[in-house]
Amino acid sequence: MGKKSLAIAVAAIALIVGLYLVGHKQRVPAPLRVNSANHPVAPAFTLTDLQGQKLELSKYEGKVVLVDFWATWCTPCREEIPQFVEWQKKYGDQGFQVIGISMDDAQQPVRDFYGEFKLNYPVVMGDEKTAEAYGGVLGLPINFLVGKDGRILKKYVGMTNLPALEQEIKTQLQVTNQ
Repeated sequence: MGKKSLAIAVAAIALIVGLYLVGHKQRVPAPLRVNSANHPVAPAFTLTDLQGQKLELSKYEGKVVLVDFWATWCTPCREEIPQFVEWQKKYGDQGFQVIGISMDDAQQPVRDFYGEFKLNYPVVMGDEKTAEAYGGVLGLPINFLVGKDGRILKKYVGMTNLPALEQEIKTQLQVTNQ
């Protein structure tokens, strides 16, 4: 085989491999997304809050719940949380509940943060088992909007589009209250 034939063969193989990889990549679903048509049930958890009490997700069935995986060192988390505090004030009596799941390693920074940001909703210490049950927490923040039936309606990865999330909360509360 001559040099020209070898170059053509290598180019053809590279083209075929490239086309395969592009086609394969397009078929792989985006990671960390919830298929809204399926609305999977939110994984149950029982975790300890900052007061040492057990908090169970199942106790909030019948409410629209925002489950927020966050950490004190996470800049986008620090930007979102004041809005969650406002929503808890604004929509809490309409059947809305925020639950913060801190992925920090120690409670003291979380306690300090809780006081500094005047959190008005329960915060629990997360663990690897809970993070894995929710599809793996590979970055923060990750928020799950859970409907009154306990099913995940939406998953938000990274800094959340807060106006869109608030609209979804209001929509779910209207559905809930009808």
